[in-house]
Amino acid sequence: MAESGRIGLHNLKPAPGSRRPRKRVGRGEGSGMGKTSGRGQKGWGSRSGAKRRARFEGGQNPIHMRMRKLRGPHMKKSMPFEPFRTSTQPVNLADLEERFESAAEVTLDALKDKGLGSRKEIPVKVLARGEISKPLTVHAHAFSKTAREKIEAAGGTCQVIEIPAPWRRATDTSES
Repeated sequence: MAESGRIGLHNLKPAPGSRRPRKRVGRGEGSGMGKTSGRGQKGWGSRSGAKRRARFEGGQNPIHMRMRKLRGPHMKKSMPFEPFRTSTQPVNLADLEERFESAAEVTLDALKDKGLGSRKEIPVKVLARGEISKPLTVHAHAFSKTAREKIEAAGGTCQVIEIPAPWRRATDTSES
């Protein structure tokens, strides 16, 4: 530390043990890193320019090859299946029963405040696990058939929120 006790660019040092000297390879057999320089004898890894690519899994079939495929010619989605799957956030009736008072309005914001359906831009689907005894007005993107029946049997209502299609333009009037 400097005599004045001030830290500046002139007296900064890395923490002890955080910096190691670089490995000097190919400097004689007595160094322990001579001759083949830690690359082994023969094979792809010993050649110049050899690097492990990011998806390399030691020769076993990599995950992008093990994934299911959607077959078909000239389809953008004809390679890996999983990235194109539509996903929803499940919210169970037991969670609604536990977190909401009777005759409450269950909106997406209310769900988020109670710790349910918190992932942005992913549709919420209400599922029928558990029982419900309170009349609730539930707003969600989708309902399972049994969940809808249980909510309506308890005196509540189900309001479906439309999901805007990102591929449809606002000026598209082909549906009329």
